[in-house]
Amino acid sequence: MAHETGAERLARAALRHRLPDFAAVGVFSSAVNILMLTGSIYMLEVYDRVLVSRSVETLVVLSLMALLAFGLQGGLDMLRSRILARIGAQIDAELAPAVYRAATLLPLTGAPAGEALAPARDAETLRSFLSSNGPSALFDIPFLPIFLFGAFLIHPLVGLTAVLGAAIIIGLTVATDWAVRSRNDDATGYAMRRQVTLDAARRHAEAISAMGMGPALSARWEALTRTARDASLSASDALADLGGIARIFRIVLQSGVLGLGAYLAIKQEISAGAMIAASILISRSLAPVESAIANWRGFVASREAVQRLDRQLASPAASSGVDLPAPKLSVRVESITVTPPGRPEPVISNASFGLAAGSALAVIGPSGAGKSSLARALVGLWAPTTGEVRIDGATLGQWPRAALGRHIGFLPQDLALPDGTIAETIARFDQNATSEAVIKAARAAGAHDLIVSFPDGYGTRIGDGGSFLSSGQRQRIGIARALYGDPFLVVLDEPNSNLDAEGDEALARAIAGVRQRGGIAVVVTHRPSTLTSVDLVALVMEGGVKLFGPRDEVLKQLSAPAAGQPGPQPPQTIHVVKGGRTP
Repeated sequence: MAHETGAERLARAALRHRLPDFAAVGVFSSAVNILMLTGSIYMLEVYDRVLVSRSVETLVVLSLMALLAFGLQGGLDMLRSRILARIGAQIDAELAPAVYRAATLLPLTGAPAGEALAPARDAETLRSFLSSNGPSALFDIPFLPIFLFGAFLIHPLVGLTAVLGAAIIIGLTVATDWAVRSRNDDATGYAMRRQVTLDAARRHAEAISAMGMGPALSARWEALTRTARDASLSASDALADLGGIARIFRIVLQSGVLGLGAYLAIKQEISAGAMIAASILISRSLAPVESAIANWRGFVASREAVQRLDRQLASPAASSGVDLPAPKLSVRVESITVTPPGRPEPVISNASFGLAAGSALAVIGPSGAGKSSLARALVGLWAPTTGEVRIDGATLGQWPRAALGRHIGFLPQDLALPDGTIAETIARFDQNATSEAVIKAARAAGAHDLIVSFPDGYGTRIGDGGSFLSSGQRQRIGIARALYGDPFLVVLDEPNSNLDAEGDEALARAIAGVRQRGGIAVVVTHRPSTLTSVDLVALVMEGGVKLFGPRDEVLKQLSAPAAGQPGPQPPQTIHVVKGGRTP
């Protein structure tokens, strides 16, 4: 979708938009970290003032002050967590439209199966991390110098010990990042492949069960499960090992500072209260770093999620800025070359033709010739490598996708209808659709009588992928959806592959209706019966449009005697492969 790409890093932009909120979190973190000194100051005052003066009144006042400070610290900490959770929810809401757009557009770019759902998982990963304790620990780490400064105030040796301990803990944090990052990448990749395999098994459950493929595919899924589990365990082990080292080191350092304080107290360089206060101070100062290590896997996962979201979420290219009038004149294909996503070679090269309002084109040719690729280029699903498709002289990129979609009706060869009622499906889930417009489309497709024969009529649910309907019923509902809103260009790819004789007649009337109202119909077909409904025929084969023109003239060329063969030859027929599929 070359017309719908953008360079803006949407995930980082969403984070930037929340900078004022993050600043508020920083303010709360400042107050919380200052109040964390309460325990150390309280112990210092109790040992050096209360025990010396034996004043109960002083103890009560100090205790009330400490209780108030602890309560304020807890309240601010709760507010900080609530703000972070809401920041995560706001970012998730801001990214939601782009995430949905990516889920619908990534499959058109040849992205591996399952990658379309990756943006939704990454957005959830980011939201979950912001709602966890990890961000609070990261906000607390920058205030480490405050505690170190307090340690130096107690005694220079205590301060130096604290600096050395902080350096070791920070080194462990860097080592954690290095050890977890690559392992986390592997675990994420294998988990995605595992989910893709499971989703494919769910979609093709009937064929798998009928042909006994279950054990083989189960073995493949179990192998991916083992690999994903091993990668995840490796990351967890690395995190647990380094986290355990950090916890033990903090305890050792706290006890060491207590021992150092006792030595300094013996030497009468600090008081007994300062000795206890120093131990508590060091413990509280390194606690956020230890907490950060414990939450480091979530931090790494969210950082990688932001990077992937920036790669996968593309802003639609700006349109011309002018609301173009509804098309009503022509469709022109100008020297287009079409290369399916993920394939190195084009399937259509240098194709050109024009269609005027009121015309209908049948695209014929052998299977694999590129007919469906041409259909996708006509409706803007695949951007041509070279050349342009123009509607009323304007390139498809001059319309926003939603605006262009109102003027296009499309029936893909692989028809999968989203779950909903028949009315919602025909109306393309337009909340402002009227019953008259829905019924008009159904009648145009010859599907009204079929629909009202269901017990719930237009309110009948079709199931995921239209699973509650037969193949022919799905196809007729899909044709009605393509005709909804009287679009100017209607492209139908194998519209009668599952239709009976009655459905064929309804399709012919639908094509005639498009022509009569001044629209353009393009029908990819293998059935000769469809040719009676069109006035133009294009033969696609050998990587291009080999013949194009009025139906009778093209068919006459196809049935002409082979060159160089003496005498009359029997008429050649169009090669028909029922149900054939093209790229």
